Amino acid sequence: MTPQSVLKKYYGYDAFRGGQEALIGGILAGRDVLGIMPTGAGKSVCFQIPALMMDGLTLIVSPLISLMKDQVNALTQAGIPAAFINSSLTDRQVAKALQNARNGAYKMIYIAPERLFAYDFLSFAQSADIAMIAVDEAHCLSQWGHDFRPSYTRIPEFIANLDRRPVLSAFTATATPRVREDIIHLLQLQNPTVLGTGFDRPNLYFEVQKPKNKMEALLAFLENKKDRGGIVYCATRKAVEEVCDSLKESGYSASRYHAGLTDRERHDNQEDFIYDRVQVMVATNAFGMGIDKSNVSFVAHYNMPKDIESYYQEAGRAGRDGEPADCVLLYSGQDVRTNLWLIENARETEEEEDQALREQLMERDRAKLREMTFYCATTDCLRGYILHYFGETPPAGCGNCGSCVSGAEATDVTVMAQKILSCVVRMRERYGINTIIETLRGSKSEKILNYGLDKLSVYGICAESERQLRAVIGHLILSGYLVKTDDKYPIVLLGKRSGEILRDRAAVYMKLPKEKEPLPTKQKTQPQPARPVDKQLFDALRQLRREIADELSVPAFVVFPDSTLTDMCIKLPATGEQLLNVSGVGQVKAQRHGKRFLEAIAAYLADHDIPETPAEPRAFDPSLIEITDEPVTVTVIAERINCALLEAGRPKISGVKINDWLVSKELLTVVTADEKNQKLPAPAGEALGITAEERMVRGQQMKINVFDRRAQEFIIRNILEFI
Repeated sequence: MTPQSVLKKYYGYDAFRGGQEALIGGILAGRDVLGIMPTGAGKSVCFQIPALMMDGLTLIVSPLISLMKDQVNALTQAGIPAAFINSSLTDRQVAKALQNARNGAYKMIYIAPERLFAYDFLSFAQSADIAMIAVDEAHCLSQWGHDFRPSYTRIPEFIANLDRRPVLSAFTATATPRVREDIIHLLQLQNPTVLGTGFDRPNLYFEVQKPKNKMEALLAFLENKKDRGGIVYCATRKAVEEVCDSLKESGYSASRYHAGLTDRERHDNQEDFIYDRVQVMVATNAFGMGIDKSNVSFVAHYNMPKDIESYYQEAGRAGRDGEPADCVLLYSGQDVRTNLWLIENARETEEEEDQALREQLMERDRAKLREMTFYCATTDCLRGYILHYFGETPPAGCGNCGSCVSGAEATDVTVMAQKILSCVVRMRERYGINTIIETLRGSKSEKILNYGLDKLSVYGICAESERQLRAVIGHLILSGYLVKTDDKYPIVLLGKRSGEILRDRAAVYMKLPKEKEPLPTKQKTQPQPARPVDKQLFDALRQLRREIADELSVPAFVVFPDSTLTDMCIKLPATGEQLLNVSGVGQVKAQRHGKRFLEAIAAYLADHDIPETPAEPRAFDPSLIEITDEPVTVTVIAERINCALLEAGRPKISGVKINDWLVSKELLTVVTADEKNQKLPAPAGEALGITAEERMVRGQQMKINVFDRRAQEFIIRNILEFI
């Protein structure tokens, strides 16, 4: 039995995703591992497959009750024996699960960290043959993680109580370099295999809007998504109630989730969303962590989250099936004040703690909030900003975010910047952004006149719109020319770099927003399959899946994800053997559900004029990919490959995927420096012709890999390994 055969038998896939095979190999070799993989990259497979292949039991520590249930449901449906132990079970149910485990009934047990030291479980663990402990959501170990949980810090103590130390594996989707080091140190990983597959999610479209009316903007965003499911996140319970009511009034099937509801209502509403009984879930950040729902096609943030980690984790709940998905954030200045209030008050209901530690954590949260605010202000590539935050070196533009698809070019805003900074000087650094804008635009409001700001020489010197001035001020703050305080009523101060504009007359360039309000999000055109998917057949298969899911009392995606139904519509299997060639159909599910799906396809083909064999895809010819004597970056190589892929009607790839493949070949190695992760040439890569050059990227000195002709030829020659 090999990892590949297990993947095909139980999960129905022919090939691993980037990084999975290396992490699985490390575990099976008896090494500790740390995997940093974005939501939807397949972290669970990395510990589930070794668990199936190793002698003994695997414990998976997870803080997420809902995820445990979903994961165990999915494993059971795939024919894998598993159980969970958490506070949702009665004492009698826990005792029964432990007795089954003693009898060898399970290969995996999911357990909440708080239950590790329960007498009955600790007694069981000390006598059990535990082959591996997998720690999911491992960022919870670190105080610098966005979701620190004290119960996680006792995991090493639990391990020390065991007669034999098992293999340890840890996984997280969102961890900065500092958090990664904390995980290794606090979990006491021994010479671990550390692999980050890259944080990029190419199928997600990112956009930040700054609308005057958020509800109107949200309805515009949802207008072309009436048959798709998604999540709308709000910062407060009040906002959840208002947005949910407005969506219902507008004809949407919506439900709500926040801590103010009863446990029963939260449970029922969550089930309705997971089981596709409602289309839109409106929720605070209390919802979604660990919700293993693959067919979320959009995530809208009605308010700005408090940090990049939370935003990327929440937005990452879209598109877990690999299909295109939209992530939009509706920003306003009030969001900053709301988050500051939440930061200052969030810990007051918790147990008493050291005041110095409390202040340290609050300052950490304020710094993270500033980074999140900068994300909302930047006019550069949004995906690039996120990847840079997590220590990666992103391309100059992704082509699939609001900044990149706007078509806006860098504009000289030096004069505007000079006027804004001069206004801050003449106002003696005493006012906020709104007052600065009103003064520059010559407002005759009572406030401006009462303060005497109409007497300043900068009064009325700007003809630009409020929106453009606000964008330039945001850019100046982001670039360090200005500073905005974290007070309840924030004011704008001169930054350390202000002299570059006021004294040295430095030029300032940025992408200016257009005068009109942002249009509803438009997804980039995706390559189409060789034959278009028949929507009626897809709907018929989806209805059959719904019937089976209801019979089994599981969510529909546990039966088959949408991507598998899509592949059925393309391949039109007529036999059990052909069905096993459909992506996502494993042997157990083929035996359980295959006959009904084959009958549904055959019945549909009998009544409709669709060819029973799919059209052959156009030929993909790697020899047409350009190779040059001039060294080029991985972004250029990816663009050249994508030209050939698109010509053949195949999906595009990213430079990140090529880099991950080069890491797996030990031609690149992950290097951590200044709390940032970079993939730099390994000795074998340097011998092949990969070199790291120092270049200026967005005002920062960075190392960029370049590939000479030999390295380009090697990548193209082995292209079928990673496309």
